[in-house]
Amino acid sequence: MVQNWYSACVFLISLLDRIKSMFYHAYNSYLENAYPYDELRPLTCDGQDTWGSFSLTLIDALDTLLILGNHTEFQRVASLLQDTVDFDIDVNASVFETNIRVVGGLLSAHLLSKQAGMEVEEGWPCSGPLLRMAEDAARKLLPAFHTPTGMPYGTVNLLRGVNPTETPVTCTAGVGTFILEFSTLSRLTGDPVFEDVARKALSSLWKTRSDIGLVGNHIDVITSKWVAQDAGIGAGVDSYFEYLVKGAIMLQDEELLTMFHEFDKSIKNYTKFDDWYLWVQMHKGTVSMPVFQSLESFWPGMQSLIGDIDSATKTFHNYYTVWRQFGGLPEFYSIPQGYTVDKREGYPLRPELIESAMYLYKATGDPTFLQMGRDAVESIEKISRVKCGFASVKDVRDHKLDNRMESFFLAETIKYLYLLFDPDNFLHNSGTQFALGGPRGDCILGAGGYIFNTEAHPLDPAALHCCSKNQDERKELQDILLSLSEPLKSPVDESDASGEKDPSSVVSSESIALQPGERGKAPVLSCSTQPFSARLAVMGQVFTGST
Repeated sequence: MVQNWYSACVFLISLLDRIKSMFYHAYNSYLENAYPYDELRPLTCDGQDTWGSFSLTLIDALDTLLILGNHTEFQRVASLLQDTVDFDIDVNASVFETNIRVVGGLLSAHLLSKQAGMEVEEGWPCSGPLLRMAEDAARKLLPAFHTPTGMPYGTVNLLRGVNPTETPVTCTAGVGTFILEFSTLSRLTGDPVFEDVARKALSSLWKTRSDIGLVGNHIDVITSKWVAQDAGIGAGVDSYFEYLVKGAIMLQDEELLTMFHEFDKSIKNYTKFDDWYLWVQMHKGTVSMPVFQSLESFWPGMQSLIGDIDSATKTFHNYYTVWRQFGGLPEFYSIPQGYTVDKREGYPLRPELIESAMYLYKATGDPTFLQMGRDAVESIEKISRVKCGFASVKDVRDHKLDNRMESFFLAETIKYLYLLFDPDNFLHNSGTQFALGGPRGDCILGAGGYIFNTEAHPLDPAALHCCSKNQDERKELQDILLSLSEPLKSPVDESDASGEKDPSSVVSSESIALQPGERGKAPVLSCSTQPFSARLAVMGQVFTGST
C-alpha cells in the first residue's frame, strides 16, 4: 500500500514537472520571439497582434505563473504590464475577447497579487494598480453597451468608441458573458455601472428566448431580432450558459440560477440525444446540425458545478472518444458519420475537455479523468511541440500544423492540466488557509471557492463581499450623517393630495427570472465579515470555527 502511494506521488510529480516544462517552452518562446505582440507565431518564430495590441499572452499567462509557483516572474510581469500597456489606442477590439482575456486576466492577477508576495496597497483588494488597469480597460468597452436593448456591439474602438458602420449583429455569448468580470469590478471599485450594464444585457437576452425556451446563435443588438436561429451549447452560445451558473455561484444570485435551470430543461428536451447535444432550430426544436463542436466540451465540467454528475460523466465519455480517435478535438465532428466536418478539422489546442476533466475529477475522484489528462499531455507534446512553442493543429486527420499559438494555451490549457494533477494547489483550498485584507484588515481572503471565468482566470468571491460590505457601511454612515443635517420630513411629503404614494418614489423590484410573487432566498454572502479566527468555506461562505 505504501509502495503504491509512493509510486503515485512520484508519477504525479514527474507529470507536473512535464507540464511545467511545456509551459516554459511556450512562455519563453513568446518572450524571446513575439513580445510585445499579442501572440506567438511558433512556426516562423515571430509575433503578431490579434485581439488589440495588449501584449495579450503576458496578461493571459500571468496568473498561470503563480499557479505554477513562480512568484518572481509574476511580480516582474505585473510591474512590466503597469509600465507598458496602454488602452488609449486607436484599435478596434473584440468586446467579448477583451473582457474575458484582458479585464479577467488583470482582475485575477490583482486578486492574487498578495498570494504572489507583492506589496499591496492599503485597503487591498478594494484598490490596487492592476485593478485600476482592469477598470480602465472595461471603461473602453462601455460605449458598446449604448444600444436600445442594452446588448453590446461585438467590436469597439478603444479610442473612438463604436464605429458608425459597426454591424449590430453579434453572437449570444458576446451578449451574455460579462457578469463575472463586470460585477467583480463594480463590487471592488464601488462603481455600479459595470454590473448594471452586464445585468441589463442578460435581462434583454432572457426576454428574447423562444416559446420553447431556447436562444439562437446571433442576434441584432438594436432590434433584438434573431439573425441565426440555431440553438445549441457550442460556439457562439457556450459561455452565456456558463456565466449564468458561475455568476449564480459567485454572486449567490438565485435569479441567474433560475434562468439557467429554465434553459437547461429546454436544452435537455430538444437538443440532447444519447448524451450528445445537437443543434436545433430555436423555435421548432427540429435538428439543424447533428454535430459536436469542441467548444461544447465545457458542458460536463459546468454540469458538475450544479451536481449533475451522472449526465456530465456520460457526455464527457462521448467527447473523450473523439479525442482518442484523433489525438485532439476537431472544431466540428459529425455525430452520424463519426468523423470530422469539412473545413472544420482543426484543433487550436483548446482547453475545454481538460477543463471538464479537472472539475469531474475533483467531484468524483475517478482516475478516468486523470487518464484524459495524460492523453492530452502526450498528444500535445507529440503533435504540436515545435522549436518555438506549440503550434495549433490545422487538421487532426494528418496533424499538419498552423502558425499560431493562441494566448488561451497558457491561460487555460496548461493551467487546467496542471490543476488536474496538483490537488494541493492553493486554488483547490477548501478553507484551511486564508489571508487577511480589506480596508480594516479583517476580511478573510484567498480561502477557496474560486470561480474561473471563461478564460480560466480565477476570481475570489470573498473579495467582492469584503469590498461591497465596506462600501455599504460607508454609504450607511453617509446617509445617517446626511439625515442628521436635514430637517425631518412629514410622512405625507412623498404623497399626493389624495395621500397616495408617488410611484416615482418607489423602487421597482421586478425580477427577470423569478415568477411574480416568488421571493428569492437571502444571499449566502449577506453575513457580516467574521473576526480572523473564522475561516472561509467553498463558494465564499463565511463560517465560524464552531459552525
